[in-house]
Amino acid sequence: MEYKKRIETFRSGIFTFQIGIDFERIHPLMQRVRDASLRFDSVPMVNEIAMRLEKEVVVSSIYGTNTIEGGIQTEEEIEVIISSEVSNNEEAKRILNLKYAYNEAEKAARLFAVRSPQQSNQSVSLSEETITNLHAIITDGLTHPDNTPGRYRDNPKGQLTKVGDSAHGGVYVPPKCRADIVILMQHYLEWINSSELFTLDPLIRASLAHFYFETIHPFWDGNGRVGRVLEALILMSSGVKYAPFALSRYYLKHIDRYFTVFNLARNSQKKKEPYPNTVFVEFVLEGMLEALNNLITRAHQIIGILIFQAILNRKLRTKEINFRQFTIIDNLLSRNIKPSLSSLKAELWYSELYRKLTAKTRLRDLKGLQQQALIRITEDKIVELVLP
Repeated sequence: MEYKKRIETFRSGIFTFQIGIDFERIHPLMQRVRDASLRFDSVPMVNEIAMRLEKEVVVSSIYGTNTIEGGIQTEEEIEVIISSEVSNNEEAKRILNLKYAYNEAEKAARLFAVRSPQQSNQSVSLSEETITNLHAIITDGLTHPDNTPGRYRDNPKGQLTKVGDSAHGGVYVPPKCRADIVILMQHYLEWINSSELFTLDPLIRASLAHFYFETIHPFWDGNGRVGRVLEALILMSSGVKYAPFALSRYYLKHIDRYFTVFNLARNSQKKKEPYPNTVFVEFVLEGMLEALNNLITRAHQIIGILIFQAILNRKLRTKEINFRQFTIIDNLLSRNIKPSLSSLKAELWYSELYRKLTAKTRLRDLKGLQQQALIRITEDKIVELVLP
């Protein structure tokens, strides 16, 4: 199957949209992704599990896409910013903009599901309004000498936009003037919304939407962030949950390869090789597989935590453990840490628990938790929870 769209621009030469995928080569990987998706769908997703997964994945996704673009905030700092929604500096504003963009994508995906319930295996059409709106949200209030939120780039004569570097497959010069970008975006939307593209698996369509959007690179700033949100939008609208967000963290983890496969695919197309986009689509499929497997593991971990919390609450009610022991476990659980005995003793909350009690009481409490198989203390004196 192939569907090409060849466009002659005013100042940027010939531009070709094509599927360009060796489907026989990617078939085994596609099947593994489908199997992982079925396994993830079989996980009992009660409200608390879904809420925890969604919160964690959104934070991780924003961390991934923000760090790719040069952000320096930790996941913990990002969680605080998106929870408080306080933007007292440009970095915080940049993070909140990403949160609002993902919210907008989720809203569009839900609207598509409501309007097109019979198209459960399909995905949403993209529009210029969607793209410029997402860009406006992502870059709102951010400082850039040329960028106007929602407005396409227009390079003055002699000023080139350059993407990439020699270490990742070379430097790419995307279309130069707004007139070229306008016509390419029109053809991009016609192509990505064509019946030929809708016959593809939404994951492949989302990959190609991501790839060609970045190849046009229509804005001065925010192209990477917009492209990754567009990819997530297509996947969410086709019914894929959580994993579309998790892809951004995968791209960060494999950042060198992420940048390299863009240029490998572009260079393959330039050489007129038969399946130039295979390398990029394979990379995305591998990311989806990793994301789904990580989500399955994390969902089962959360189930274990919920069971553990229920056991802990019952033991407190039946006085099998005392309030001090409950507090120790609760702190270790909520903060997801494995402290050494010495660092645990240095914790303010822990020292306050035993401020008026003896060292013997402290040791008896820890021993009691070990005897009930709630914690274990390793040979290295590390305190670990014994989760189901």
